[in-house]
Amino acid sequence: MAAMRVISANVNGIRAAIRRGAADWLRSAQPDVLCLQEVRASDEELHKALAEAGLGDWYVAHTEGNVKGRAGVAVATRDRHLAHRIGIDEAFADAGRWIEVDIEGPGATLTVVSAYVHTGEAETPKQVEKYAFLDAMTARMARASSQGYLMLVTGDLNIAHREADLKNWKGNLKKSGFLPEERAYLDRWFEAGAWVDVHRTLAGEGPGPYTWWSWRGKAFDNDAGWRIDYQLGTAPLAARATTATVGRAATYAERWSDHAPVIVDYDL
Repeated sequence: MAAMRVISANVNGIRAAIRRGAADWLRSAQPDVLCLQEVRASDEELHKALAEAGLGDWYVAHTEGNVKGRAGVAVATRDRHLAHRIGIDEAFADAGRWIEVDIEGPGATLTVVSAYVHTGEAETPKQVEKYAFLDAMTARMARASSQGYLMLVTGDLNIAHREADLKNWKGNLKKSGFLPEERAYLDRWFEAGAWVDVHRTLAGEGPGPYTWWSWRGKAFDNDAGWRIDYQLGTAPLAARATTATVGRAATYAERWSDHAPVIVDYDL
């Protein structure tokens, strides 16, 4: 079997992340597949940023958001991918929130997704849009699992699933990101065993490790964070995961995003 390291990171703007030191981090992390969210850049700008990280010869699938400077997701692979698809359905085709890449897997095609779910806002149209996207995700993931696909959905889902996934859960029960209706989507994905929260399964019950902390105040220093970045695998793929870690910066000054990358190694 061969090892495959998948890194998923909300970079909060790839150009800003590179300026803050992401290039050095990525070079040392040695991914085989790199999934990015909130790229906020053109194709040309993304390729330039990846080149600074030593990934200039990688194969990149990228979709920008329909609002300049917002959203954008990408998957970069060390080896040439077989195909890619942009958008989860027609309603979100140009939203810059979903991209799929097919790569050669163990006797079968492996589909890797980079997803960026809406932040939402309770009791507003923004929350309605978030639920529509989650409905589309549910349908796409059900098709994949029912057909026995090897599929990995990575990214910023903007939902903390359980109390162990955010420090101040009591203070966020009525806020988007920890609403019961949002968390129920993840319950449904995991309850039948077709999909697995790879990071949580390997990291244990928690609390944490968290993947997002506000830039403001002492949230990072006090580890008052949220776990909203995931790698979700269909059961046959998740069974091949061996290690999962969060690339949390050692200090506030060394952060290159308000998120930390999720790193998972798979034996394929």
